[in-house]
Amino acid sequence: MLADFGLSARFSYFSEGDAHMVKNLMNINDFVLSFPMWRHSAIYAGLSPMSDTGYYISYNESDGYTGTRNFTSMGNGGLYNMYAGTAVTLWDRLSLGVEYNYIFGNVNKSAATTFVDDSYRNVNVGDSLQIHSHSFKAGLQYEQPLPRRTRMTFGATYKLSTRASGDVIHYRELGNYDRTRSVSDVASKNLRFGDELGLGLSIRSGERWMAEFDYTRTDWTRSNMDNISGFSSSGESVFASSVGQSFRAGFEFTPNRNDIRYYFKRCTYRGGAYFEQSHYTVNGAHVNAIGITLGMTLPVFRGYNGLTVGLDMGRRGFGTNPVTENYLGVNLGFNIFDIWFLKHRYE
Repeated sequence: MLADFGLSARFSYFSEGDAHMVKNLMNINDFVLSFPMWRHSAIYAGLSPMSDTGYYISYNESDGYTGTRNFTSMGNGGLYNMYAGTAVTLWDRLSLGVEYNYIFGNVNKSAATTFVDDSYRNVNVGDSLQIHSHSFKAGLQYEQPLPRRTRMTFGATYKLSTRASGDVIHYRELGNYDRTRSVSDVASKNLRFGDELGLGLSIRSGERWMAEFDYTRTDWTRSNMDNISGFSSSGESVFASSVGQSFRAGFEFTPNRNDIRYYFKRCTYRGGAYFEQSHYTVNGAHVNAIGITLGMTLPVFRGYNGLTVGLDMGRRGFGTNPVTENYLGVNLGFNIFDIWFLKHRYE
C-alpha cells in the first residue's frame, strides 16, 4: 500500500513599473492512495489542485474633481481534480493504465472603486466562474533493463479534451441601491478543458540514482475561455487561449539506502530545472516561467516511509509582459509504504 500527502506554500513578489505586491498562497499539493488488487495490477485514487488563484492589488489616486479614491482588484479560488484509476503490468515490462477525472471548483475575480467623498457612489464589479467536468486519461509505460543494474523507462499519457458545465455569475453594484446580477450557463458558451499529452524518460541505477526528463503539451485553443465575460480581459490587457508546453529535468541521489550507521546516507537528495510556456497569452505574448527545484526525503521509521521537503524558486513573466512574478514555493510531503496481507510462514 502506498500513500502520499503533500502541502505547498507559495510566496510571490509581483511588480509592474513602480507598483509592487507580495502575496502568499497555501494549498494541498496532492493526496493519493494506491494498493494492489490482484497479481501485477493495482488501483489508486486521489485529489490534487489544477490551478490556484490568489492576488490583491490596491492603490490610491487623487484629482481636483472627485478627490481621493481607492482602486482594488482581487481574485481567489481554484480548480481541483479528483481521480481514480487502475493499471496492469504485462510481461514484467509493459504497464497500461486508465484514469477517470472529475474536475470541479470556482474562480472569483472582483474590482472596486471607493471614494473618500460620500457624494460619489462606490463601484464594485465581479465575476465568478463555477464549473465541473468529467474526463479520461490513458497511459503506458515500458521498462528496458540495461547493463550494471540500470533500467531505462519510457512513459506516455494522454488526457482527453472535455466540455465543462456550470455557471458564470456577473454582478455590479453602484452605491448601496443600484445592484444587478446575471447568471449564464457555461454549456451555452461551449467551454472546454484542453487535452494534454505527456512524455517522460528516466534512467535508474538500482536504488542509488535516477535522472528523468518530462515534456507536457496542452492545447487550449478551442477552450472558448475568450468568450467568458470577466475572464478574457482585465483593464487594457486581453487574454487569449493558446498552446502550453513544459520541459522538466531532474536528478535524485541516495548514497546508501541500507546504511545502518549514518542517517544522512539513507536520505534522498534531488535537484531539477524547468521551463513553462503558459496555455494563454496576454496581449499576444505567452507568460512564460523558468525555475529550479531542490529537495530531499528523510527516511522515517522503516522501509520507504519518508518526509519530503522541497523548494521551488522561479520567475514568471519576461520580455514584453508588463507584470513579473518572482516566487518561492515550499513543499512538504509525507510518503507511506506498507505491506498488506503478509502471510506468516512460521509461528
